[in-house]
Amino acid sequence: MNVTSATPAAVGRTLRDTRDWARASGQRIRAFVRNPVAEFRRNAEQFGYPANVVVLIDIVLLTVAALSVIQRYGHGYWPSLVPILALALTYSTGPLYAFFGVVPKPLLIAAFTMTAEALFLAQPVPTDSAPFVVIAAAGEIAAIAPLIASIPVACAMIAELLFFESIGHLDIGAPIWIFAVTCGWMTGQMLNYQRRYLYQERESQEIRAVRAADEERRRIAREVHDVIAHSLSITLLHVTAARHALQTDRDVDDAVEALTDAERLGRQAMADIRRTVGLLGQLPTPQAPEPDLDDIDDLVADFVRAGMPVEYSLDGDRSGITAGVGLALYRISQESLANIAKHAPGATARLRIVLRTRDITVTVTNTLPAGAAARPGRGMGISGMRQRADLLGGTLSSGPVDEGWQVVAHIPMAGAVACMAVAAEDSLRTALHSVTRKIYDRPNPLASNDIQESM
Repeated sequence: MNVTSATPAAVGRTLRDTRDWARASGQRIRAFVRNPVAEFRRNAEQFGYPANVVVLIDIVLLTVAALSVIQRYGHGYWPSLVPILALALTYSTGPLYAFFGVVPKPLLIAAFTMTAEALFLAQPVPTDSAPFVVIAAAGEIAAIAPLIASIPVACAMIAELLFFESIGHLDIGAPIWIFAVTCGWMTGQMLNYQRRYLYQERESQEIRAVRAADEERRRIAREVHDVIAHSLSITLLHVTAARHALQTDRDVDDAVEALTDAERLGRQAMADIRRTVGLLGQLPTPQAPEPDLDDIDDLVADFVRAGMPVEYSLDGDRSGITAGVGLALYRISQESLANIAKHAPGATARLRIVLRTRDITVTVTNTLPAGAAARPGRGMGISGMRQRADLLGGTLSSGPVDEGWQVVAHIPMAGAVACMAVAAEDSLRTALHSVTRKIYDRPNPLASNDIQESM
């Protein structure tokens, strides 16, 4: 290795690092001069605590150190500059973060504070207030440092006080100072735990907010799928009827009527899609009531007008059906009939809803036209219906039966009552655009502090 060439290179890197640090420090100082309050607050909060907490600790340290200086000069140590030097060391780390934005390491704070304490106790006075400097410093270090650093520092501070008490520079017994330093350390440790729990809670809130947003996106996607599948299925039936009317019967009136119904359903689908997608924005959109159990009659009528034979029956008392349960029944019926129109054109369908005191049963069966295969679907339809049933504590099954296909949903009435929050959320979904989510985006300095503060 060529030492003569390596040494200038190392010196050059050191000079460049020094220039970069000086340039960055100058920028921080200029920013502090322009807006001292905001810059001080931003620099102080790098400790992981609100700025007022950091200021309070600094005021306590300065007050105790100033009293110690006054005591010594009052007992004849003037014109010695040792107390002034001890005062400067006590708050030597303050300008580092206040002006330069540099968070001092806990061991550096401990070294300066213990040196200042030794200078104070080298000039003993009766009823000395100087030991409170290390007591406050023990709490400060415990509040920002991990246990592996704060415990040895607190023990070293206790040992320092015990040493000066043993040589007669402290007129209060050793147990008092051991207890005082321990109390200061415990106070700082409680603040440290509180800080960690606060950041954990913020992270949990962010995770819950992200999960809620993901669930809302999935639900809106399910709603869009249900609307499009239903509308396109009936529209295609009308278009097919119009084509048959023109090709086979040459009946223009029937074709126009079918196309008119297709246009009406298409416009209705567009309005539903705009309303559903509008929930993603913040601008208010015209609100319309969600479909419920009473709207299933119109749903079946749309399919019948489009040319699909549907036999529909509803048995039981519908007065106890909540809005959320009614929406789920409507969507399950809608998706089942849309699947029949899409996968089994020309089939005959039967929709039966039975409302009982304990549960609700929805049964949708259809025949299979010649050549149609009974195979399970892999799209969003079945999974969406199953999710709706699960949200209300129910179950949904689908599969071939006899010579056709059947979808059966069971929804317990007790489950519907237990899921009132879900029902209310479904019924008020159109008002979600007015809800503002509070996201905790404040940066978490905990991880970086722990790395900085490690020994």
